[in-house]
Amino acid sequence: MKTELDYLEQGSGDAVFLLHSTAAGNKQWRKLIDELSTRFKVIAPNLIGYGSTPHWTKQRLQTLNDQVALLDVVFQRYEKLSIVGHSFGGSVAMMAAKNYPEKVKDLILIEPNPFYLLRQNSYWEAFDEAVALRDTIKTAGNTDSWEIAAAYFADYWSGAGSWQGMDQQRQKKFITALKPNFHEWDCVMHEDTSLDEWKMVLPSDTTMLSSDKTVNSISSLVELFKTNMSSWAFQSYTGAGHMAPLTHPQMINPIINNLLLKT
Repeated sequence: MKTELDYLEQGSGDAVFLLHSTAAGNKQWRKLIDELSTRFKVIAPNLIGYGSTPHWTKQRLQTLNDQVALLDVVFQRYEKLSIVGHSFGGSVAMMAAKNYPEKVKDLILIEPNPFYLLRQNSYWEAFDEAVALRDTIKTAGNTDSWEIAAAYFADYWSGAGSWQGMDQQRQKKFITALKPNFHEWDCVMHEDTSLDEWKMVLPSDTTMLSSDKTVNSISSLVELFKTNMSSWAFQSYTGAGHMAPLTHPQMINPIINNLLLKT
């Protein structure tokens, strides 16, 4: 696999790294980038398989460290960064903060998905939800049945009927955008960093944002972090679900902006 990272830089000031969710790419941040770049230097990469960042081709399981290694070109250019990560991007953000502790000033995690922590801490009902979604994606990838996977994925994260609510062109684009998720599941199911280790290495200046009506797999993770990360701040939003940074940027972007201005 080539290691060229496709990323956008805009603005000037303190550096802010934006890490996108599955099936989105850095375009999910386009409104936030415009808003933040009046005060900050915004860096928004496309993770593996998105934009012109190469797809995963290695014959082994992908890891969070593989994603972070690709970001090294950015970390080498800045002394300090704030990182904002949504969903899978939140899990990548956590590993980036672990690998570059001297570089990461603060974290804003929007419903991150380190599902391996559910397994480690015996949240079996929530973990089984994640397993069901993982298995659907993996089966689809192996049998080229991506429409089935896309429908399951969309309805799980955005609510029943979300897939049917898309027109045919949007469904087609969504299927294409979802395919890197085949390998992302290996990252968030097979990582072995424990909650105690995360507590030691992640910044005390970490804020976790979550919906008050999110899915069980995520609400269980939020509960787990709240119980164990006493130095973190937790903020709930109402009226939007897991995909709020894409569907309700007018709600999420001001929260992110205010948090960054406080650091």
